[in-house]
Amino acid sequence: MGIQSTGLGANLDVNGLISKLMTVESQPLTTLAKKEASFQAKLSAYGTLNSALSIFQSNVTGLSNLSTFQSLTASAGDSSILSASTTSVSTQGSYSVNVSKLAQAQTISSAGQLSSTASIGSGSSTTISFEFGTISGGTSANGVYTGATFTQDATQAIGTVTIDGANNSLQGIRDAINAANVGATAAIVGDGSATPYHLVLTSAKTGATSSLKISATGDAAIQSLVNYDPAGSQNFTETTTAQNAALTVNGIAISSTSNAVTGAIQGTTLNLSKVGTTSLSLSANTSGIQSAINGFVKGFNDFQSTLKTLTGYDASTQKGGILIGDSTARNIQSQVRSTLSTAVNGLGGNITTLSSIGISFQKDGTLSIDSSKLQTALSSNYNDISGLFASVGKATDSLVGYSSSTSATKQGAYGLEVTAIATQGGLKGDLDLTTGNTTIAASTTINVTLNGKTAAVALAAGSYTASSLATLLQTSINGNSTFKDNGSTVTATIDGNGFLQLQSTNYGSASNVTLADGTGTGAASLTGTVLNGTAGVDVAGKLNGITAAGSGQYLTGATGSNAEGLKILISGGSLGARGTINFSRGYASQVTSLLSTVVGTSGSISSATDGINRSIKDIGKQRDILNSRLFDTEARYRAQFTALDTIVSSLNNTSSFLTQQLAALTSSTK
Repeated sequence: MGIQSTGLGANLDVNGLISKLMTVESQPLTTLAKKEASFQAKLSAYGTLNSALSIFQSNVTGLSNLSTFQSLTASAGDSSILSASTTSVSTQGSYSVNVSKLAQAQTISSAGQLSSTASIGSGSSTTISFEFGTISGGTSANGVYTGATFTQDATQAIGTVTIDGANNSLQGIRDAINAANVGATAAIVGDGSATPYHLVLTSAKTGATSSLKISATGDAAIQSLVNYDPAGSQNFTETTTAQNAALTVNGIAISSTSNAVTGAIQGTTLNLSKVGTTSLSLSANTSGIQSAINGFVKGFNDFQSTLKTLTGYDASTQKGGILIGDSTARNIQSQVRSTLSTAVNGLGGNITTLSSIGISFQKDGTLSIDSSKLQTALSSNYNDISGLFASVGKATDSLVGYSSSTSATKQGAYGLEVTAIATQGGLKGDLDLTTGNTTIAASTTINVTLNGKTAAVALAAGSYTASSLATLLQTSINGNSTFKDNGSTVTATIDGNGFLQLQSTNYGSASNVTLADGTGTGAASLTGTVLNGTAGVDVAGKLNGITAAGSGQYLTGATGSNAEGLKILISGGSLGARGTINFSRGYASQVTSLLSTVVGTSGSISSATDGINRSIKDIGKQRDILNSRLFDTEARYRAQFTALDTIVSSLNNTSSFLTQQLAALTSSTK
């Protein structure tokens, strides 16, 4: 320690003396170091425990999701013909599928051009509109239709592209179409002839309802290149005809605009690959569930093993684990075991405990599985096992469906009473549109408010029958980005009186449609004197006699009630008593909720480690204070020993002097 003294005055071993004294003085530092090492060991042990719990939580999460139990395994006899994907509403069964046609998109090709980069026309601003619909009637020869009709598909919006002097080449038109995302893709194909370059357009969607109709307004040269009406002038020739997929499922004929066929089998998508016949089996995913349950048991046992190492006592070594007696670790173990030992009975039935499917606690605290009993339970009570692990709601009324729940929802049976059925908001005009065509002026927009959002909606100029006007409005409103981004759409129809009806596809009090003038043609020419719609109605009702919150078609249990957070869908039906909603919070769901309060930045382990880190920080402060005090103490000792050394040296000198004087006196007296 810093200060040095040789002890020359009195030949004292000052360094040795001070070293021994400071060893005694430093004993508190040793004590602090031991305490810090103990705290660091606890921190490491908590880290190990947290890691084990996190792994257990990941093993549990899959079983806590209802979709894990609802998904079925799809197996096709010939996977080259089709594959299938299932959802929660798919049903088990065996099916015979015969695919006779695959869906395909329409492809059309322009007349050949000498150059792909040369300007076409004068460069004046030109708008190209793309409509999608069905070509029917007439005949087709060499890619040209005669006597056909084109009916626009009301579900597909009209796309537009602007061409001017900056992009009025074949390449420029191709790039503009592809950039605008109009529902068709463009390419340039060269055939090696004198005029080799063709603009080739392919509808982005397959199916007969996605055939193209293209019209341009502006430059005449651009019009002569791209105008295409299967019922009129055709400046493109068709190279591939749009068609629907055709198939039979168990002998029932089905047509689909896509090769991803939905609706043929409830909740299941058939992905068609080629023409042919195959079998399809949809069966319960018992092997997947069994694997997940095995993972659940292994995860618990691994956690139990880690906990035993950290909190147990080894009689052979007479040593306990680092966390022996620790209240945090003990509480975690107690809560998890208590959760897994309590029966789950929200759905009723015989599958209410882990032992009912062959899982039981052993003397050492681990779980064991009787694989035979588990397999029997999966085979005979598959639908009930979901309630044993996941949060599940089941309604006795077919028009009532479980949607979701929260950690506050208590398991049990809830009687449902419906006092109002949700409706869709909308506008019904009072103008008879069937008496003559409606003319839409150029550059017309109308202001539409749909479900609380307002936007200016552009309408393509033209003369429209009542039916085609409804189609125009539906596609124009649904294609507007403001409404698309908000997930809002409308359906437009003409009723028996010739009146236009615009109905929101959403339900509830936030659902409505209102029109107002924009530019060009007035809104009154579309609906007459009625421009403001009527808002929809939210569902209303009670769960176990307590009023629930209604929003659209969904009822949610009231805060503070046992049904708090229980969300159910009322898709129709009558008013009054509507049966029961049975809700079960299964083991995996309960454990997941429990562990979320233990692991993570706000969990109990984090709180415990925060306390330890504060203690370690305090030890650091105490160490700094002690080191400063020891430095001062050593300095004081050195000063004292140096003074002693000086005194002893002085006394030695005096002793020598006196000795000499006495010797001299003795000598003189002889």
